[in-house]
Amino acid sequence: METYIRKASVLVEAIPYIHQFRRKVFVIKYGGSILEDETIRKNVLEDIVFLSYVGIRTILVHGGGPHISGRLKERGIAAKFHNGIRVTDKDTLEIVEEELEKLNTRIVNEIRAAKGDVTGLKGHENIIHVEKKQADQDLGFVGTITKVDREAIEEHLHKGHITVLSPMGIHMEQQQPHNVNADEVASAIAGSLNAEKLVFLTNVTGVLKDANNPESLISTLTVTEVEELIRTGVISGGMIPKVNSCIEALHGGVHKTHIVNARLRHALLLEIFTDQGIGTQILKEHEPSKV
Repeated sequence: METYIRKASVLVEAIPYIHQFRRKVFVIKYGGSILEDETIRKNVLEDIVFLSYVGIRTILVHGGGPHISGRLKERGIAAKFHNGIRVTDKDTLEIVEEELEKLNTRIVNEIRAAKGDVTGLKGHENIIHVEKKQADQDLGFVGTITKVDREAIEEHLHKGHITVLSPMGIHMEQQQPHNVNADEVASAIAGSLNAEKLVFLTNVTGVLKDANNPESLISTLTVTEVEELIRTGVISGGMIPKVNSCIEALHGGVHKTHIVNARLRHALLLEIFTDQGIGTQILKEHEPSKV
């Protein structure tokens, strides 16, 4: 009986959050190795369907790096990166498009199987406009986002559809597809829609004071505190682009950003609908509550 009472208590705790977030836009970025794990993926997609059921307008931006690298290896093509960005020549771009399209279709089908209403946008719909990304070496068909067609996305959200987007952009003048970093896509979409939340699902707990101590999670950070932690080396490596995408989104009009460990079952719901949360939230300035 105590187990059922605890479950009921969790539902009651969620009521004010559900009330506050109804009809608000959430953007969720999901990729990397955790996208390949079927158990984790099933749990994440169930959480996303729940968000939709309680009236939250949900956009899922997926990555696909491990799938793309695997296909390149099968084809005997070396995966090349420069400052963490995949160098994308013509042959690589073809594989990127194919793999992202397959992943998009798989995610859409799995959301439908979980009884969710969903639309998949694979990149050819001209949602993400880009120009060629400039760097100190030629990155090939890699794009920097110049515009998001927010009306096209809103059309699907207003129908109550979970909207699943591949991180592909189009150079409008050349009508040329480009590979785009999925974190950048999620941040740009969240900013363009003035989203309530941008959530990065990862395979780490969040921002830690001590990288070797999972108990040292920092629950809440401001932009100023994040910049100081980068300066002192507490935030380093692959976490830096994540927190920078959070900061960019906050400056673009997003209310709050979150970094959450998707390996924890129902991590998304625990972060959003409970008082304590289980990840790191980043916001412009400190606020009195987790909501």
